[in-house]
Amino acid sequence: MSPASRAALLEVLIHGELPRAEIARRLHLSRASLTRITRGLVEAGVLAEGQTRLMAQTGRPSEMLHLRADARHFLGIKLTGDALYAVVTDLAAAAVASVERPLPSREVADVVAEIADVARGFAETYPTLTSVGIAIAGRVSQPAGGALVEHSAFLDWTDVPLGALVRDATGLPCAVENDVQALTATEHWFGAGAGIDDMALITVGVGIGCGLVVNGRPLDGAHSRSGLISHFIVDEDGPPCGLGHRGCASSMLVSGAIAEAYDRPGVDYAGVVKAARAGDARALDVFADAGRALGMLIATVASLVDPQKIVLTGDGIPVVELGGDAMHRAIADRVDKDAVEVDLDVRTWDFSEWARAGAGLAIRALLA
Repeated sequence: MSPASRAALLEVLIHGELPRAEIARRLHLSRASLTRITRGLVEAGVLAEGQTRLMAQTGRPSEMLHLRADARHFLGIKLTGDALYAVVTDLAAAAVASVERPLPSREVADVVAEIADVARGFAETYPTLTSVGIAIAGRVSQPAGGALVEHSAFLDWTDVPLGALVRDATGLPCAVENDVQALTATEHWFGAGAGIDDMALITVGVGIGCGLVVNGRPLDGAHSRSGLISHFIVDEDGPPCGLGHRGCASSMLVSGAIAEAYDRPGVDYAGVVKAARAGDARALDVFADAGRALGMLIATVASLVDPQKIVLTGDGIPVVELGGDAMHRAIADRVDKDAVEVDLDVRTWDFSEWARAGAGLAIRALLA
């Protein structure tokens, strides 16, 4: 697919049904060139022609083009330390099937074999399965030979060429990325950030993550290390984290820190959430502290990059429900007086969203 064809398809993919003339205007192409390009996309089955509408700008008729989302399917994978979550999506990143499996072990060969088995099973139902995308917690780089998992603490992996291994095992192209970066990119094209050039995504839960989109492009950083905010100091009198930082976000906001702060034998994070919802004063105080920590992070990100929107999500999202007042006060206290009010979009969560982010990554790899 040529760059011009990809650009035309992307316009419809991200913005929905569009007139030919509007696509030509956005891509600075002549009507003849656009017609030639879109004819190829229609013949390939990824775009379809619709009704003709009058263009308000010119008063001339223009044929509408819309996405044939079912023309391609993509397999998204999320790997944790003990489970594999898989989702099949269409070309618009809408989930059409899913499965969850325990990992037989953390050995690389066993995990790759499990991914290949899932791919084979889905390929029988979805013969248009085009590629695989994998979202994984950890550091991922993109050398020429395929994605390299430099380190994943949950799987205890170091320097695993996962992209090439899965490609060889499945016969499908494979993209691999850090899970927060994959989720950010997918939300940018297919979710809360669709049509937005500048956004941030913050995840809270077992860990803290941050992804950024600046000028319409995901921000990787010079060393693929952007968004490392979990050890920002949010309370100089706060508790120490595992690295000895006093009062950093990870010492107050992650699920384990919240359970530790509640300090009741046998009560985990879910138990603290249950206690807070029942009105337990100690649990509510712990979530207020966590909410303040989250508010500090949000204010810092907003001040640094001035995003149009900040998306909050993750398995620790109850902190917004239970510590939201403290979070909003911290934001108000910390943002610059000249800053525009932060547009927060709080998203509910389950692990299938991580897998869908993997599929979104595969779509982006194909088209971007």
